[in-house]
Amino acid sequence: MKEDPQANGKSAAASVLGPNAVSIVLLVNGEAHALLVEPRTTLAEALRGPLGLTGTKIACNQGACSACSVWLDDLVVASCSVLAIEVGERRITTIEGLAAGEGLHPVQEAFIAHDAVQCGFCTPGMVMSCAALLAENPHPGEADIRTAISGHLCRCGTYPHVIQAVLALAEAQGD
Repeated sequence: MKEDPQANGKSAAASVLGPNAVSIVLLVNGEAHALLVEPRTTLAEALRGPLGLTGTKIACNQGACSACSVWLDDLVVASCSVLAIEVGERRITTIEGLAAGEGLHPVQEAFIAHDAVQCGFCTPGMVMSCAALLAENPHPGEADIRTAISGHLCRCGTYPHVIQAVLALAEAQGD
């Protein structure tokens, strides 16, 4: 039996968004951004398009490669699999917001030092996952790192360099 939206005091139109663009506010890298987006716009498209944050890469556009990984609050997500209108008040952190000012984040520096960047297309997503891992576990083992990057596809095969970079960074951090 179908539920009648009128029966619980809600109008059917109130729960439907689109097909026209809707206003949303995204909190990206600590800054609020008001946008007008079509309901079908993914978070990755909103970040790259109107916000110009092109560090978030769109490769497969199906959530299978993780090149578009960002943080929603402190959770790593494939931004091509999240609609921008679904984000709500959650904090979004992109690769551009990972560093403090002009200085690179330690994971970014470690990737450079260990030649873990290769072509660079998967790098932002891998950096986001590795930084999240280190925030949760400052001394991960190789298995932890492999798990953190397991959803990332790298055409260049830089996985061993990524693992070396994160292990070296974890060791350098001390206790």
